[in-house]
Amino acid sequence: MSRLAGRRAWRGIIEEYRPYLPVTDETPVVTLLEGATPLLPAPRLSARVGAEVFLKLEGLNPTGSFKDRGMTLAISRAAEAGAEAVVCASTGNTSASAAAYGARAGMVCAVLIPEGHIALGKLAQALVHGARVVQVRGNFDVALEIVRELPARAPVVVVNSINPDRIAGQMTGAFEIVDVLGDAPDVHCIPVGNAGNITAYWRGYLEYRKAGRSSVLPRMLGFQAAGAAPIVNGAAVENPETIATAIRIGNPASWYGATAAASESGGGIHAVTDDEILQAYRFLAEEESVFCEAASAASVAGLVKVGVPEGSRVVCVLTGHGLKDPDLAISQLTVPTAVDADMDSVLAAIGL
Repeated sequence: MSRLAGRRAWRGIIEEYRPYLPVTDETPVVTLLEGATPLLPAPRLSARVGAEVFLKLEGLNPTGSFKDRGMTLAISRAAEAGAEAVVCASTGNTSASAAAYGARAGMVCAVLIPEGHIALGKLAQALVHGARVVQVRGNFDVALEIVRELPARAPVVVVNSINPDRIAGQMTGAFEIVDVLGDAPDVHCIPVGNAGNITAYWRGYLEYRKAGRSSVLPRMLGFQAAGAAPIVNGAAVENPETIATAIRIGNPASWYGATAAASESGGGIHAVTDDEILQAYRFLAEEESVFCEAASAASVAGLVKVGVPEGSRVVCVLTGHGLKDPDLAISQLTVPTAVDADMDSVLAAIGL
């Protein structure tokens, strides 16, 4: 008999957390069985910061990022409303997710991306799923402004995080963390770009405590890239720049939600430099065997920079998979040169 016999299969976040989500029996569930991502202990990172650290591997969602949690709900609700087309502005991960879930629902998906500012892995995903991709001469914030106005001109539903269904779906990440740990962590570290995810996780922790599923609330620590840190600086950034393309956003749509999460939890929003992000990116790959995209590593870079009380239980969310941006990975490495096809040459190259 199979070792899996008798185990209930994972059903995706809508069915698993239906009582907490804005759905009814009539809502058509559009799912790729997102969620149930690993919460991986990080022993070397734990030793480095003097805490018990876990990594929430959101890059193992179906399209390789946390966006799938919100997108399954946003697309399902759009389908319930009879929508035939959805639209988003994106630095990459949202476009990949919207394209995949839109295709699953049989909807037209239009994507506006900033010209030349999207990782090729993410662009490939949007295109291969059949999205109508438009490059806009401007940054993400310019693209989002156009998207906000589109519903007044065309029959489309916006599936960026300004759509409350996106935030509702993304809060299930907090539910999963509590389900695995038995309670909320002491500290929750997370990258901040458009700021919907920190907003969603905080809401999730509040919902679970209200329901009696947890007894404590974590301090929420959000981390922006120094070249795209409007919340830290207290003013929008007209031309944000950072190697972490997923958080290269100068005017976050969920700005207030992020500051509320930080202040209500006793946490904060901080900035980390590109060098600090890349150091964390390499550390995770080399020491914890986790390949994440650069923006994801901002949570770990921030943890190392800001620090936490000794013995704290900490969760760092890694928002996307490293294969989203393979060009960045290669740029940080030495590409091997060819050697002769003989044993001595191979052994010499290996160093054995």
